[in-house]
This record gives sequence, structure tokens and C-alpha cells, in this order.
Amino acid sequence: MEKLTNQKAPGSAMRARTDASAAAAGAGSILRRSQIKIMKSKSLIITFLSVAAFAVGCNQEPTTSQQIDKAQTETASAAEDMKDYTFAQKSEFVTKMQGQLDALNKDLDQLSAKIESSSDTIKAEARPKFQALRDQSAQLTKQLDNARNATESTWDSVKASSQKAFDSAKDGFQQARQWVSDKIAP
Repeated sequence: MEKLTNQKAPGSAMRARTDASAAAAGAGSILRRSQIKIMKSKSLIITFLSVAAFAVGCNQEPTTSQQIDKAQTETASAAEDMKDYTFAQKSEFVTKMQGQLDALNKDLDQLSAKIESSSDTIKAEARPKFQALRDQSAQLTKQLDNARNATESTWDSVKASSQKAFDSAKDGFQQARQWVSDKIAP
């Protein structure tokens, strides 16, 4: 009998182990949930910082000198391409020139916006320069219409005059960009 009283019932030992395991599992479960929350927070913070860094890097506007370099490269390649078009490629020529004219007008608008945010003296000095550029842009539009209406016999003449008008406008735009770059800090 003494033997039985010193021994615990088999079910009670099993219950003690189960209670201890449950307590350890509960603590481990809480620890895992805390770790998951921390990992999610870290992931969220890293994602946010990555997006912010990407957005800041993408929203940088090019400086005036970078715009000048880009425009010079684009206009040089466009001028070179103009020499290679035949009458059969007239629609391609017109499409390409329309794109170049649109790009020049967009650049002109950007430069005008920079001028508008400057002093009255610079605005007054810039007005005639920018009016001349707008007149050249209108002349390019007329040349483009002539190219659209060109016949095979007039194609070479129209293409040459378009080339001349485009070169003149390109030079005027480059001078205007340089002037803006010199007058207004980027």
C-alpha cells in the first residue's frame, strides 16, 4: 500500500507534462507572433523607404545644360535622318518631323516656364527671343504642310527647304537654351 501512495497516478503525471508543454507552446506562440509582427514592420519600412528613394530619384528634373545636351543629340540625329528620305517615304518623313516639331515646342514651353519664374528684367529680355522662336516654330509647321502636299517632282526641293528651316530653328532653340542656362541657375 505504501508503494501505491508514494506513486502518483499515471494520469496525473501525464497531465503535468501536458500543462507544462501547453505553457511552453503558448509562450512560444506569443514569441512567434511578436517576431512575425516585427518582421512585417521591418518589411513594410524597407518597402516604404525603397519606394521613397525610387520616387525621389525619378522625379529629378534635368538641369538646363542636360536639356541642352539631350536636345542637341536629338536634333542632330533628326537632321541626319532627314537627308535619307525618298518620296516613297514621305509619310514617315512627315511623321518624324511632326514628332521633332512637337519636341521643340515642348522644350520651348519648358524654357518659357523657367523664364516666367525669373525676374522682370530677364522676362523683358527673353520676350523677343522667345517670340522669334515661336515664329520659327510656325514656319516649321508651314514647311511640314508643304512636305505633306509635296509631289514626286517637288519632293527634293520641299525636303531641302524643310531641312533648312529645321536647321535654323534648331540653332535658335539651342541659343535660347544656352541663354536661359546662362541667365537662370538650374
